[in-house]
Amino acid sequence: MVLPRLPVDAAELRARVGGEVFARVSGPDGARRREQIFEAAGERWFAEDRPIRRVHGDSAMFVGGLRALLLQSLHPLAMAGVAAHSDFRADPWGRLQRTSYFLAATTFGPDDEAERAVARVRGVHRRVRGTAPDGRPYAADDPHLLRWVHLAEIDSFLAAYQRYGSAPLTTAEQDGYVLDTGLVAEKLGIDDPPRTMAALGEQLAAYRPELAGTPQARQAARYLLVSAPLPLAARAPYSALAAAAVGLMPVWTRWPLRLPYLPVLEGTVGRLAGWGAVAGIRWATSPADSAGQSAGSAR
Repeated sequence: MVLPRLPVDAAELRARVGGEVFARVSGPDGARRREQIFEAAGERWFAEDRPIRRVHGDSAMFVGGLRALLLQSLHPLAMAGVAAHSDFRADPWGRLQRTSYFLAATTFGPDDEAERAVARVRGVHRRVRGTAPDGRPYAADDPHLLRWVHLAEIDSFLAAYQRYGSAPLTTAEQDGYVLDTGLVAEKLGIDDPPRTMAALGEQLAAYRPELAGTPQARQAARYLLVSAPLPLAARAPYSALAAAAVGLMPVWTRWPLRLPYLPVLEGTVGRLAGWGAVAGIRWATSPADSAGQSAGSAR
């Protein structure tokens, strides 16, 4: 299919917006990392037709990433580690760029680049230790906490893709996505990660007794949804992405995080705004002659 040629002003707008999104997501080393991940020769962990590539390469990841952070914050020990050791308030774009690189390297990069990305994360995890406000010790390389972070991420990425992605996965493909992510989980030191949607649901449910809306979690949610440092032009689309992320949160998470629950509004205006924001990012970050790639993979 040959797409119609865009007027010069529209093409320039697309290039400008796409470049801004790429710079925010990939950082100053974005061009070099793109070469290392997408253009370098070598075997990959995942074939081109695997579900993980469809999900992690779609702009719906912007919604999924916000939802994942909100959901992860409900584990008091995981949240305590983030609050004490993460620079997400001082350098939120840096954290986004590091996460984007990890997802891109492990999903699309050659084996050696993926292994380096995992080694960096495991090295950071070994240094993150402390005591939560309730007196319990935590360690970022604790397999139990690692599993929670993994479960919250893949559940969020998949939920966002199924609602806002370019082509929702079939039931079998959803199982395939969970299976694919299990390889990355094992590389990070997580034992027996879920391999099917049923197992994902069971493992998530098993954490429910441990979850709580702590003051740290509520502060993080407010920062992510209301106070994130953004240029003026980005505030409206970001608000739409944030509303879409909240709309995907399970009902039981709303009160602990003090999130609104407006099902009629979320199902109409909120969903349309989310669609618009994701579609806009997809348009801006796709090649002019193809709708194939998005900033979700930091490409």
